[in-house]
Amino acid sequence: MISLIIWIILGFLAGFIAKSIMPGPDGGGFILTTILGIVGAVVGGYIGGLLFNTPMVSSFDNIGNSLLSFVFSVIGAIVVLAIYRLITGRSLSN
Repeated sequence: MISLIIWIILGFLAGFIAKSIMPGPDGGGFILTTILGIVGAVVGGYIGGLLFNTPMVSSFDNIGNSLLSFVFSVIGAIVVLAIYRLITGRSLSN
């Protein structure tokens, strides 16, 4: 249960940062940003774990792994947001 809460918080933060880096006319507001952030966080955390052989965040016991996972979560959220914009036909540059 704690892992789920951590992923929701991490996903929201990753989505918020991704949206700040790539502002644009996305519909859906807070809920869509959170969902895209969670998907991006899971994808980015998984890929980061594969590349650096670190476990995905399930607690904040090891802050080094947590920070690395968070960086990859933000990158994943940016990629998911870009894919969402391509699928929905929204501009990537707005």
